[in-house]
Amino acid sequence: MMNNKADTIEKYILDRLSEQHGGKVELKRTALAGEINCAPSQISYVLSTRFTHERGFRVESQRGMGGYIRITIVTDEDLEKKIFYSKMIEKIDEFTPFEVVKGMLDYLVRTTIITRREGLLISQMALELYRNENIKSSDRVEIIRSIFKTLADNS
Repeated sequence: MMNNKADTIEKYILDRLSEQHGGKVELKRTALAGEINCAPSQISYVLSTRFTHERGFRVESQRGMGGYIRITIVTDEDLEKKIFYSKMIEKIDEFTPFEVVKGMLDYLVRTTIITRREGLLISQMALELYRNENIKSSDRVEIIRSIFKTLADNS
């Protein structure tokens, strides 16, 4: 027997995840609220407390017309990539030469984590950041780190 509405919502989402191949499910917040007979805010609460990255889930949410909730089970490979990217990001500071950043990008391309095209585009942009004397090194670091963070969040 369910203890409360949050348990009911969690069980429903877990059941839907187990029915899907690939460990990913996409739901409509209002439809889910109607089906379970709860407020959309209760769904948001369950997502933020029970479907966290620490518990092995990634949640993407788009509100408004055509909005959705996409819940993905994070695999060990996903966690390894996150750790890998965070180590790369830690290595990038004001003294990091372009060649090191280029080497990181080359590795990502070689291991097919990113495409050749993505690697070339990011490499060219990074090179321009290094060449531009009007950009402070601290700003360059922030931009390059944000690019690697975006790659980590979307790979």
